[in-house]
Amino acid sequence: MKCAGGFTLIEMLVVILVVAIVGGLGVRFLTQPAESYVAQTRRAQLIDSAEMAMRRMQRDIRQALPNSLRVAGSGRYLELLHTVDGGRYRAESGGPGSDILDFSVADSSFDVLGSLRAVPAVGSGIVIYNLTASGSSGNAYLPLADNLIPLAAGSTVDHLNLDLSANPTFRYSRPSPFQRFFVVDGPVTYACNAGQLNRYSGYTRSATQPVTSTALGGRALVTDFVGSCDFSYTPGVSQRAGLVTLRMTLTDAGESVTLLHQVHVVNAP
Repeated sequence: MKCAGGFTLIEMLVVILVVAIVGGLGVRFLTQPAESYVAQTRRAQLIDSAEMAMRRMQRDIRQALPNSLRVAGSGRYLELLHTVDGGRYRAESGGPGSDILDFSVADSSFDVLGSLRAVPAVGSGIVIYNLTASGSSGNAYLPLADNLIPLAAGSTVDHLNLDLSANPTFRYSRPSPFQRFFVVDGPVTYACNAGQLNRYSGYTRSATQPVTSTALGGRALVTDFVGSCDFSYTPGVSQRAGLVTLRMTLTDAGESVTLLHQVHVVNAP
């Protein structure tokens, strides 16, 4: 008489234990590469977002009116006056019909030496010899600046009309040594707040740098996931250009990347 074959309880428990161990190791070997891939992808996305934000800021900084950069809010707010064009004004007569810019009187028009890329928008600021972002003279941020006047209608790429209607006695306080003028479309602020980097524009120039969203204009999101940022500006001197330092940390699901970028600023007005 034969005995029926089978497994003992101990053998079954051993098999279950071995299968559990092998399964656990298998899951670990499968999940670790997947988690590593997800983490690497997240870091790459954060780096791409940070680099994109830095490139956009760099573009605006290099288009800033000379000597118009300023930083406030513990390094979280960077403001500049954004230029869209510029050229040289006529300072000496070029013959009959030429229109020089006279600094001794309230002059409402002048010829452009060469041509602008396009006719500036009416109301754009025409700035000459901006020297500071905080002083009482040569400061284009001031509501009644002595070096900025709006552009009037009827201008061309070769000839600019100035709008003196709000200030009939206006005259530029000082000429540019290089006969330069700049066309400014308004102030721009980059602000780090509430985990985002935002670009604000379309608001009014102010002697005091605004550091609240209610005082700023239209908002455009540059990037989110901002853990921290720190902007600083070292003004230039005759021996070297100014230097803007941008440091930003982006964080997402425990992954963090920090980028440091420096931009040289030519401040010759």
